[in-house]
Amino acid sequence: MDLVAHFRRETRAFEDAVRRAARAGDAPPVPSCPGWTVTDLTGHLAWVHRFVAHVVGDRLRDAPDHTDPAFLGLPPDRAGWPDPERPPTHGPVPASLVDWYAAGAAALGALFADRDPEEPVWTWTADRTTGFWLWIQTFEAAVHRWDAENALGAPRPFDAELAADGVGRFLGTVVPAWRTAGRAPSGDGERFGFRRTDGEGHWTVHFDGDTVRCTAGPGPCDVELSGTASDLTLFLWRRITAERLAGVEGDQAVLKRWAVLVPTV
Repeated sequence: MDLVAHFRRETRAFEDAVRRAARAGDAPPVPSCPGWTVTDLTGHLAWVHRFVAHVVGDRLRDAPDHTDPAFLGLPPDRAGWPDPERPPTHGPVPASLVDWYAAGAAALGALFADRDPEEPVWTWTADRTTGFWLWIQTFEAAVHRWDAENALGAPRPFDAELAADGVGRFLGTVVPAWRTAGRAPSGDGERFGFRRTDGEGHWTVHFDGDTVRCTAGPGPCDVELSGTASDLTLFLWRRITAERLAGVEGDQAVLKRWAVLVPTV
């Protein structure tokens, strides 16, 4: 799978949605990111892209100081730009902010295309490679593209192949990292199944104490969630609830444990 192509497509689609929002007057609120407008969403993703470019571009092996703004390349005129400490940001989406986002997204895409995915760099998961950043940033761009389109009223689903590829990696890589960062309680043996309905794909994740085991394929589970690859991805990224999936079978009490076992960070 050409993740660089997916990254570029999703970042351009995000830009297109944001520019449409900019023409609408006051920045619309983002229902899937409570307390943010499209301006806040744009500032967030633009900051993340430049942060990742700093890590990957400088081949950092340790966590950088994210409070130092030097890596951001901020323009002198930032009228109307969001203050991350004081959302929501009202008023029209500043064109200069969108341009800054677009430049950062293009630079990060070029960097990903130039670097070996196996190159070691710092990340916030056990996967300490540039390839992790390419994968997670492709999904962050896709999810926030969905957020921006959702703010305009017509979000498109994710590419099915991309989404299906991401479910297992999310369960096996992001879930353990979120549990550590969120200081989640130990698991009591809970087993969750995820079944794709628009193609092949079945995953099982088992919470055993502080250990998370993710396996591809069906297996014994307390509750099984089924849906398209796109909808399963939206559920995992907390964009839709289980009620909006194609089906949920099993112990509802265990299903409620998901948000406790996998806290959003």
